[in-house]
Amino acid sequence: MVSLFERYDYLLLPSAQVFRFDASIRWPKEINGRTMDTYHGWMQIVIGPTLASLPSIGIPAGFDQRACPMGMQIVGRPRGDRSVVEAALLNEQLNPWNKHLPPCLRL
Repeated sequence: MVSLFERYDYLLLPSAQVFRFDASIRWPKEINGRTMDTYHGWMQIVIGPTLASLPSIGIPAGFDQRACPMGMQIVGRPRGDRSVVEAALLNEQLNPWNKHLPPCLRL
């Protein structure tokens, strides 16, 4: 992972592999034809950075056709916590998501 950050400042990854699903479903059983055999399978996109001890932060990324939100992770180099938070702040300043929320999510 360290060599990856010699070339890139951050990794930008989705915060989940699927958009919101019905609460009566324990977890998505299949994603793009691939069977998810455990709850953790459908959330594996967030496991790698955590296991690698990389700092990451979740930020808003947009909405699907139903106006359901999706997030994105900003993942930084080891011990780069401050840089990751600064990148998230910059994103918030450039993309004021609170002004783009669908009416059902506005406070």
